[in-house]
Amino acid sequence: MNSANINLRRTKAPLSRRLLGEGVTPVTFRFLTLTRAVVIAVLALLMSACATPPDWAFDVRDVPPLKLDGRIYSYDPDSPDLRDPQVLLVTQEMRDFVERYTRDSNNAHNKLMALHRAIKGQGALAMEYDPFADGTARDAFNRGSANCLSYAHLFTALAREAGLNAQYQWMEVRPEWHRMGDRVAVRLHVNVQVKMRDSIEYMVDIDPLNRFEVAGARLMSDEEGLALYYNNLAMNALAADRPVQAWQQLVRGLDEAPGMSQLWVNLGAIYRYAGQYAEAEQTYFHALEIDGSDRSAMNNLVVLYELQGRSKEQNYWEDRLERYRNLNPYYHASLGDLAMEAEDWDAAYDHYERAADMQPSDGLLIYSQGLAAHKLGSDEEAERLISRAIEKAAFQVEKQRYRVQLRTIREQKAAAL
Repeated sequence: MNSANINLRRTKAPLSRRLLGEGVTPVTFRFLTLTRAVVIAVLALLMSACATPPDWAFDVRDVPPLKLDGRIYSYDPDSPDLRDPQVLLVTQEMRDFVERYTRDSNNAHNKLMALHRAIKGQGALAMEYDPFADGTARDAFNRGSANCLSYAHLFTALAREAGLNAQYQWMEVRPEWHRMGDRVAVRLHVNVQVKMRDSIEYMVDIDPLNRFEVAGARLMSDEEGLALYYNNLAMNALAADRPVQAWQQLVRGLDEAPGMSQLWVNLGAIYRYAGQYAEAEQTYFHALEIDGSDRSAMNNLVVLYELQGRSKEQNYWEDRLERYRNLNPYYHASLGDLAMEAEDWDAAYDHYERAADMQPSDGLLIYSQGLAAHKLGSDEEAERLISRAIEKAAFQVEKQRYRVQLRTIREQKAAAL
């Protein structure tokens, strides 16, 4: 495989985790809120880093109907728009593709490499990244382009056809707290994990994140992958000013994965758009029952209570948001980043120190604290912190980066003697 198209990263954990992919512009999932002017905006979204959504007792009959323009819309599971899209269906052409490019592979590792090369390589499928290329595995295969979700459908389907153990994986992107107001985007990302019998894991990605962008990860079920497919259809429908269709697609997604709080938040935003404030409030609280740290649900409650003039409730949730922000190490890390940009080394050191104390297993936070110490002229402290960051680093590429910086500091220190 062309080394320009594949990055291998080994973790310090007992399992070895490696990344296959090539870096391009990151895609966002479309999670939203609606303003009074009916403008679509994307709210900040926090997830528990490695939490698995709970199994949630759910019946689509319990979802309140949508009331819009004097009409009442109920969920119709038999609607042609809601037929099972079979996102992982493998056609005969796709089977032939897998057979053609993996039949000479004598083990699972070689099979994975051959399959990845065939999908991404210029001489075969030549898959290209397109942030708007939603769809199923066969859609991506036939089109030759995909975003992160449709690529995850495609690679999961083809890898399983090749006999590999492939699963969806949700990647939580580190929040950019210093840019946050009530309505800004936070990127959420899906890729594929392929696990070998020798316990080596590979992450396969059309759009790999930089290590410093990743705040957490967890495996996803096929049902959740399908639910996200419906979520994106819903957001496309809403962007085209088709709120009824968007509402139906979201309910269909919840029927697949009712434990995904993000879909409940989106459903609530549609109720609020329709003026169904009680139903919106109910769905936001439902999201918070699933994930008590869902910042998007809290943000939406603030917006809802502001619309209703319920200042007491609005203030309560604004306070909750502030507390959650202050308890998040990446918020303090972002303040450190801003301080570094402003060359306020003392403030940067303090912010990184607080972040590292809150998340002591994150080598990047310790490394950042070490850089701030170096800027302050505390080279012994910088060496100590960067050495500790090397021990904590999850990937070899991180370790190498930190070692280079440590060597540079030591060389500068020796030259000054």
